[in-house]
Amino acid sequence: MSDNSTATVISVPEETFVNRPATGKFKAFMSKFMKQKLAVISSAFILLLFIVAIIGPHIVPYPPNEPNYDALMEGPSAAHWAGTDEYGRDILSRLIDGTRLTMAVSLSAVFISAIAGTILGLISGYYGGWIDRLIMRGSDVMFSFPDLLLAIGIVAILGPGLSNVVIAVAVFGTPSFARIIRSVTLSAKESLYVEAAQSMGAKNNRIIWKHIFPETVPSIIVNVSMKIGGAILAAASLSFLGLGAKPTEPDWGAMLSMGRDYLSIAPHIVYFPGFVIFLTVLAFNLIGDGLNDALDPKTKN
Repeated sequence: MSDNSTATVISVPEETFVNRPATGKFKAFMSKFMKQKLAVISSAFILLLFIVAIIGPHIVPYPPNEPNYDALMEGPSAAHWAGTDEYGRDILSRLIDGTRLTMAVSLSAVFISAIAGTILGLISGYYGGWIDRLIMRGSDVMFSFPDLLLAIGIVAILGPGLSNVVIAVAVFGTPSFARIIRSVTLSAKESLYVEAAQSMGAKNNRIIWKHIFPETVPSIIVNVSMKIGGAILAAASLSFLGLGAKPTEPDWGAMLSMGRDYLSIAPHIVYFPGFVIFLTVLAFNLIGDGLNDALDPKTKN
């Protein structure tokens, strides 16, 4: 799951959109993005998931945690479109209700890692010296561990639970953001407008946040979209191992874990959560690819 070898760095020179209003930038971005058909379809799917996450409790056909011992492990039918689990609970209802939980965990983890990694990357790239060496060597140490193994170690220390899953996923995601933002910062601080600001006596904080940080935004957007898919997969893996959500919670990974014991007699218990995880991770990765092409100034309109 380690992504340090596939991280995307996009540095957009200030002159790329010089003298173009914000609406012109947005139209240029949308023109490029709409040509990425798979990314557009994936965006529609993710938008649907967010809607489901918001209104899920109001549209579930059955109470997601209410057992029905008269309908144990029933296959898909008109009454239960995705079948029922080992307690007779409706799988579709649990998938819908679990969307909010899965999105909340993955988004929280990625945004925390993006904020921490961006700050570290800006500091490392701008100041250099021993600060740069300290941050980058720390990142190298973390990169030496497989992501999931590092997450398991963190959760094992902190204890199982979704809040600790968020911390674990955020920790192993931070170094890749730091390295990406550092690369953009090293390029941006050599720009003429940064040198001009320095010669005019602008403070370092102003230079970093007003002149350099905007150059990192495209890279942040692309890598956030790609990281969310990995965070969903990591959170599901930890829940599958019993380190994340409680078995009673409608978490997609926990549903997989509960259903594995019945794979030979009721495979639908595993198939439906697994398929939803697959589609969601794939959709976020495709959106990331589309954003990469749309935000890259080298891509033709």
